[in-house]
Amino acid sequence: MDMIEVKTKPMVKFAVMDTLLVGAGCLIPAASHLFAVPLYMLNPMMVLLLAGVLLGRDWRNALVLAVLMPLLSSLLTGMPAAPKMACMMAEMATVAGLLSLLLKVRWNVYAAAFTALVAGKAVYYALKALVMAPEVLVGTAWWIQLLTVVLWGGLFAMLYKKVVK
Repeated sequence: MDMIEVKTKPMVKFAVMDTLLVGAGCLIPAASHLFAVPLYMLNPMMVLLLAGVLLGRDWRNALVLAVLMPLLSSLLTGMPAAPKMACMMAEMATVAGLLSLLLKVRWNVYAAAFTALVAGKAVYYALKALVMAPEVLVGTAWWIQLLTVVLWGGLFAMLYKKVVK
């Protein structure tokens, strides 16, 4: 195996994985309309980001996903709207960066996932309060958001322990 082949294998892996995850992120608005179900309430792009962190285990790639998924979904489907897109990008970048950092310093994976997801929500709502009218600050009930943080954080932690041994 020559040096070029060794360096390109991870890049091809990331390109394929990122294309699939970003493509799935762009299909979320279409699926919401098709099935008349507000999927956004379950924070599906965050699930895709966590899958990218789990599969790629590279914080730089996770940051790329955090920016590309909301951006391309917004450009291709109009959802999320531009102000919300920027808030989502910041939320997802916070989760990707903080989760990667906490796992690198060997935090408990459950605590790292929960902390990163809560920090991401805090960034999202702080920016949303600055960018959007206060009356539209919370579109999804708090209990649903807490449930998704616990559910996605727990699922990530369980899968992480199985994948990274």
